[in-house]
Amino acid sequence: MTADLAGGRPGTTTPITARAATAVAPHDPRLDAWRSLIHAHARLTRTLDEELQASHRLSLAEYDALLQLVNAPRRRLRMSVLADRVLLSRSGITRLVDRLVAAGMVERSACSTDARGAEAALTAHGLDRLRAASRTHLDGVGRLFLDVVEPADRAAVQRAMDRVLANLGSPTATEAECTPGTGRA
Repeated sequence: MTADLAGGRPGTTTPITARAATAVAPHDPRLDAWRSLIHAHARLTRTLDEELQASHRLSLAEYDALLQLVNAPRRRLRMSVLADRVLLSRSGITRLVDRLVAAGMVERSACSTDARGAEAALTAHGLDRLRAASRTHLDGVGRLFLDVVEPADRAAVQRAMDRVLANLGSPTATEAECTPGTGRA
């Protein structure tokens, strides 16, 4: 019995017994690295978020959005690009930016070259809050990751994650800003 599944080339068939021999089962020891990755990521992000909340009343997602804006041209990004970079849905980034606007850390405006687009811009207050929170965040990253993982292991982790990201492809949003006078949206 054969089937045309994602494991084979288009137009070819792969015997079910061959796929079964390489299939991943819940107890497969190859999943140990995966489990370690997702548990470490979840616990690290939770701890970093708790530290930012306790010291600065700022979530890790809010910190990340401010960081994306400070590194963007003119410290502003289209909302869709910010959503992709912060790994949130369009509605999720809208709610996050609403909180940042209410706190005076971000301003929202319509895109001057595309009426359908909106952008978020970092304010001076947002920059000040980001600078203060960065000390806490970088201390946490140092204590919880950099001080624990040997330099050679960090390089291996980076190479592995870069390969995973390359396999997944790049984000779809490429236009970072609404640039007046260029016709770019």
